[in-house]
Amino acid sequence: MKYAAKKIAAMLLTMVVVSLLTFTAFSLISGDAAEIMLGTQVTPERLAALRSELGLDRPLPARYLSWLLGFFTGDLGMSLQYHQPVRELIAPKVLVTLCLSVLCFLLITAVSIPLGLWSASRSGEALDGARTVVNQLCMAVPSFFTGILLSWGFGIALKWFMPGSFPDLGEDFFGAVKYLFFAAVAIAIPRVAMTVRMLRGTILTEMQKDYVRTAISRGAPRRRVLYRHVLKNSLAPVVTFLAQTMAEIVAAGIVVEQVFVIPGLGRILVASISNRDYLVVQAIVVILAFWVVLANTAADIINQRIDPRLRLGGDA
Repeated sequence: MKYAAKKIAAMLLTMVVVSLLTFTAFSLISGDAAEIMLGTQVTPERLAALRSELGLDRPLPARYLSWLLGFFTGDLGMSLQYHQPVRELIAPKVLVTLCLSVLCFLLITAVSIPLGLWSASRSGEALDGARTVVNQLCMAVPSFFTGILLSWGFGIALKWFMPGSFPDLGEDFFGAVKYLFFAAVAIAIPRVAMTVRMLRGTILTEMQKDYVRTAISRGAPRRRVLYRHVLKNSLAPVVTFLAQTMAEIVAAGIVVEQVFVIPGLGRILVASISNRDYLVVQAIVVILAFWVVLANTAADIINQRIDPRLRLGGDA
């Protein structure tokens, strides 16, 4: 419990630092938001009134504290480009990107762990080299290229879904998940290959240790030793790696969302950067950073539960 509490406190502190750096950076590079909103209709009187309304006439620390409080209460400001609250603008897109990320993560976990076990148990066979080549090929192909192939093959050729016609997540949840599944597969393929490679390597290393040789020499079935002991001891680095892939999933999702025309955070992030709508960009950056930090914190807590050595060290 002490270890988990420390990790959660560290996560909150990290998020405060990330939000402070993000807010400061965008405050310095975005220019005067009031001038951007007024455009060609700017006058000294209207500019002063709008700056006062937006709170831009206050010191930077006061503006940051106000924005941080608003972030945790859902008040993210007003979009300069779309002229509507940022929360209303990005809330449905957060749900879409969250569903895509979770679906992709579930695919990676459900496919890579059995494949990693199977690949390690078949190490040294005649087809081992062929499996290595296929694994390397899956890691090398970019997600956007795989997405184009999947969109053409399953969307245009087989008509399993209609590219560019994403169903509303609230009205047709299963239709939306079906649409997102192909984008998740495109993102997951190289990450599955990397996870399989890592799990295979850790299992083969663990199989060479003395306790495994002792258990097998005493008559314990090799499969039982593999599943009940070796797999558990091999999962700690894999869990950490899976948490790190959350950042890669989000980054790859920004591109893949363009390929599949998915109305998620990736599309609005690209559009907001192009339109210099920095309040929207700032909110999205902090949300994505929170997602990555949360995933890594969860991985640390899970590893502490898997490995007794970490548990003893954390409670000390």
